Amino acid sequence: MDGRGRAWHLFTGLVALFAVVFQLVLVWQGHAVLDEHNRPSLETRLIRFISYFTILCNVLVAVTSLFSAAAADSGSRVWRVLRLDALVGIAVTGLVHWFFLRPHLELDGNDYLADKLLHVVVPLLAIVGWLAFGPRGDLSRADLAPAAIFPTAYIVYTLVRGEVAEWYPYPFTDVNEHGYAVVGLNGLGVVLLFAALGYGAVWLDEKLAGSRAVG
Repeated sequence: MDGRGRAWHLFTGLVALFAVVFQLVLVWQGHAVLDEHNRPSLETRLIRFISYFTILCNVLVAVTSLFSAAAADSGSRVWRVLRLDALVGIAVTGLVHWFFLRPHLELDGNDYLADKLLHVVVPLLAIVGWLAFGPRGDLSRADLAPAAIFPTAYIVYTLVRGEVAEWYPYPFTDVNEHGYAVVGLNGLGVVLLFAALGYGAVWLDEKLAGSRAVG
């Protein structure tokens, strides 16, 4: 990866890190997240903060982007899976936000800014940066199944914790409102979207790596 690529990934990682910390500060102060209108205890707010798929994906983008910028990754399979999870997860974050969550949001000021950084700016930076600069040629179809563990585990965690805490991070995961059948289908849809985008990323990575090799 050349200097421009490392600079882009460094910028992406720093923006993602800032967005996560910025949202954490707002949560600490008791600001609204999504469509919450009450103000639970600080402990509850912090647990809910790390229970959002958006936050986890932005953290993954921050870590993988900063390591890519420093050229410090080992090229191991675990690293490849993490990078694939970051790329696909942040794409899913952007798509789900745009089509399903945005109509429910009534945010302004810093809350609006944090929302747009996490759901729009970081996804665009991560995806454009990967398309333009890579790293290229190190994704494999063998990484798809391990990468699917992340969204599957997240859905299981969300349903189990939701049953215990009677709180769900997203409207389409709310069992109390929709029931397990509908929420299960919604979760399956997210996993399938994740898998489809992951397969598309691996396929495109192979094509782009091949075209660069020929060039």
